[in-house]
Amino acid sequence: MSITIDPVNPPPPAGEGERLRAQAELLASRRQRRERRFSRGVRFSYVVLFFFLALLFSGIDATIGGMRVRTIGLDWEFIRTYAPFIFQGVWLTILLSFLAIALSIVLAVAGALGRLSKSPPAYALATFYVSLIRGTPLLLQIFFFFLALPQLGIILSGMTAGVLALGINYGAYNTEIVRAGIQSVGVGQREAALALGMTNGQIMRRIVLPQALRLTIPPLGNQFVAMLKDTSLVATTGFVWELLWRAQKVGRANFRSLEALLIAAVFYWIITIIFSAIQDRVEARVGRGERTLA
Repeated sequence: MSITIDPVNPPPPAGEGERLRAQAELLASRRQRRERRFSRGVRFSYVVLFFFLALLFSGIDATIGGMRVRTIGLDWEFIRTYAPFIFQGVWLTILLSFLAIALSIVLAVAGALGRLSKSPPAYALATFYVSLIRGTPLLLQIFFFFLALPQLGIILSGMTAGVLALGINYGAYNTEIVRAGIQSVGVGQREAALALGMTNGQIMRRIVLPQALRLTIPPLGNQFVAMLKDTSLVATTGFVWELLWRAQKVGRANFRSLEALLIAAVFYWIITIIFSAIQDRVEARVGRGERTLA
């Protein structure tokens, strides 16, 4: 039995493989220890932060070492009584967000196609829409739909005005996101599809848009989370009983605006955390699918 030695890639010396393997294990062990230390540090920092928050709202009023220490006192009876009422606005807030983000995505796709169109009217209309909406405040747009349109005989409910204003506003910002996603799809894929005899419409529907929408999931998810918080602006109409409106109502009626607004802030925070976690899972799933295809 003969042994052939490759002169270009000779085998490592005896014991060299074990040494390299031990070195790699040592580096991996060090990296794991650093990650564990970092995780412990983060958890400890969270504990300290929550401790100081609890101390801040503990209602302590005492003299320590000749110095008076006074923290914020909350009416916990008010919180227990009215938190369920304020919580009922969570569902309307989520519904408002879903309707508005659906409208915004439709407008974003249409606006992106218009911005990329070679038709002068389509390009001008899409560019004008993006410029006008991004150049005016969201609160002004809500008031326009709710207060200005009735002068033209168009009377909208607070919910409808809120959905239209949020959807149209975020549609303008999402237009640029979708446009960038479409332009990120390689030209070679379009040329290959043309070589196969596909029309421009088929290329856009079957090749470009599916890939572009997958690439735009992270920024669109961030926009949805931002919209969840911007739904609070719809409370200014006074006719949409969402989260902030309910908090303001009971807070003013009982002269407990601090407690009421804190309840609303906690609910907004929880909603944001939940949907951010969902977004992370969706992004991880899409990324895993891309790595599998690669």
